[in-house]
Amino acid sequence: MSKQLLEKSWVLASGNKGKLKEFSDLLSPLNIQMIAQSEYNFEEAIEDGLSFVENAIIKARHACKHTGLPSIADDSGIEVDALNGEPGIYSARYAGENANDKDNLNLLLKNMQGKTNRAARFVCVIAFMRFELDPMPIICQATWEGTLLEAPIGEGGFGYDPIFEVNDLKKSSALLSKEEKNAISHRGQAIKLLLDRLKTMDI
Repeated sequence: MSKQLLEKSWVLASGNKGKLKEFSDLLSPLNIQMIAQSEYNFEEAIEDGLSFVENAIIKARHACKHTGLPSIADDSGIEVDALNGEPGIYSARYAGENANDKDNLNLLLKNMQGKTNRAARFVCVIAFMRFELDPMPIICQATWEGTLLEAPIGEGGFGYDPIFEVNDLKKSSALLSKEEKNAISHRGQAIKLLLDRLKTMDI
């Protein structure tokens, strides 16, 4: 990887403070400055893709276009088997365009009432683009298997973390320390794949 690129700032195609902190922590080995796109004066991308991959590319390209910086975008969410994969790509707006984390979580719990199959997984797809018309974006994806709890447990994390029981640990994601979560989460796994890719490329 070129020293020049490493010395530049990269833009995170999101204004989510939780995501910005996770990406900043996990990408700290690259010694780059991650800047949320909310620091710039432009509208968010229209996420009209039908998959996590499509939406990640749409957001990364949009951020590159408006900032002139390399961009990282992720599209992530939770898939629930008993709901045929819902909320999926609509996880952040499951309860409506203006919904917050609590609204989304409560709607998911409501829709899971009476369901015996509570298998679920977090999904993360990351797209890295050097510039707006980059013909070879780097795409990395990972999943994190778990089980939906019947009520929130824990105060940490964000989103659906309080009702997501990690299968291997038998405790909710919201009870994990930052270090524990980053080591095993869907986003942590996907970013590690991205780091591995970046280290082998002369970009």
